[in-house]
Amino acid sequence: MTEAPVVIDTLGAACPIPVIELAKAVNRADAGTVFEVLSDDAAAKVDIPVWCRMKHHEYLGSEVRDRGWAFMVRVVASQPTAKI
Repeated sequence: MTEAPVVIDTLGAACPIPVIELAKAVNRADAGTVFEVLSDDAAAKVDIPVWCRMKHHEYLGSEVRDRGWAFMVRVVASQPTAKI
């Protein structure tokens, strides 16, 4: 049985908020966690897949919703913590 994705609702928020909220959530997540980012900002259609490639996470795709889109992202590896 697979777990339901963790929903990040950024409906009504403009770029770059959907990616910022995704990045914050991913930084707290374990590898294998799946996020569903809800957004009605057209820029997210480009920003989220590009962010996934840059950060080496798995972009699982998107689907059209009544209001915007749902973008699915799987965390590939936990993010290392920065050392100061």
